[in-house]
Amino acid sequence: MNAPTDLKKPAYWMPFTNTRQYAQAPKQVVRAEGMYFVTEDGRKVIDGLATLWCTNAGHCHPRIVEAMRAQIGELDFCSSFSMGHPKAFMAAERIADIAPEGMTQVFFTNSGSEAVDTALKIALAYHRVNGQATRTRFVGRERGYHGVNFGGLSVSGIGNNRKAFAAGLLPQVDHLRHTVLKENAFSRGMPTHGASLADELEERIVYRHGAENIAAVIVEPVSGAGGVLVPPQGYLQRLRDITRKYGILLIFDEVITGFGRMGTPFASQYFGVTPDLITFAKGVTSAAVPLGGVLVSSPIYEAFREKSAPGIELFHGYTYSGHPLASAAACAAIDLYQHDGLIANAAKLAPKLEAGLHALKDKPHVVDVRNLQFIGAIELAARDAAPGARATEVYSRCWDRGVFVRPIGDSIAVCPPLIAEAMHLETIFEVLDEVLSDLN
Repeated sequence: MNAPTDLKKPAYWMPFTNTRQYAQAPKQVVRAEGMYFVTEDGRKVIDGLATLWCTNAGHCHPRIVEAMRAQIGELDFCSSFSMGHPKAFMAAERIADIAPEGMTQVFFTNSGSEAVDTALKIALAYHRVNGQATRTRFVGRERGYHGVNFGGLSVSGIGNNRKAFAAGLLPQVDHLRHTVLKENAFSRGMPTHGASLADELEERIVYRHGAENIAAVIVEPVSGAGGVLVPPQGYLQRLRDITRKYGILLIFDEVITGFGRMGTPFASQYFGVTPDLITFAKGVTSAAVPLGGVLVSSPIYEAFREKSAPGIELFHGYTYSGHPLASAAACAAIDLYQHDGLIANAAKLAPKLEAGLHALKDKPHVVDVRNLQFIGAIELAARDAAPGARATEVYSRCWDRGVFVRPIGDSIAVCPPLIAEAMHLETIFEVLDEVLSDLN
């Protein structure tokens, strides 16, 4: 059997999908290469979102494919529990080499969701080995997205993701306000207002609970799934200053921003702010095979090595942590980012992406445009009693015209692979212009 026989009621329960609506008009991709999907009816569709912010090196890159093909024929699997294989160590070294200074260790997971839960567990365990076991509270942010496992969901701030599971969420979690302000609408790059929102950490949360009870603050440097929320100038530095002042760990969730999206290997390097832990996934293998992880600063790692009881230092891990196939794909992808100019290409094309997005600001129903480096979003006014419907219509109509963009609530996100060329951006914005111009 080469294809499912009944897409009206398939065996596959699709994630984050209106399956009843999908059954009426299935979007089926059968192949992909470079910047393009190929649908089952042979149409080519430009991937304007790196699929899910992840195919940074484009689809089916020959060097990643070859690295995986060679690896699967050499070593299919080896456990990372008290044994190992060379590719996992190589991949960790390659990631640490391009990471911010001081981020020296890598703990591998299989996804961004697992990476976030791992970072939260490392934070709790770190304070415990330091004799500060009362530090158990976490701080997230409204409209933040940190995956779908219970830990990450607890610190996330997207209401629809949380509602059905509220009874199972971690109890000791607070949320900072999000950073989207009306006075910053249509900002190009980092907005000027809102750095003081970081002060809520000190003035509201530390004041209420005491720093001695707070383990960590987790934020995305640029929030993706919340609608591409760009931090105000100085905001991340203020968070860093406050967390350092009170001995609270700062976690940057770079599952989306890692591996070139900001024109630097990690967003923390673009902003000049180094956290204590960085989560990553997605672009690390250009999505060719699942892999995620946590970059850990040297002081945290050394605390476990020096202060934990004899034996296992961290009782945590996954069967497939550091999987050989994923490790090989990561090494190949990082080669492309470093040596084939993909990160530099993102920085070079960023002004064109910004110009294309902001050229649409006067289209019907557009209420905001947000962008930074090689990521951006157009926010639309919601239809009465139908939030998200307008953006979903834009998504469907763009797909029909050969361009894939992503609806997020009432925003349309644009986040192309780093291999994009000017002509691809021109096509994306031409189609968006057509669709937005006659949108009701």
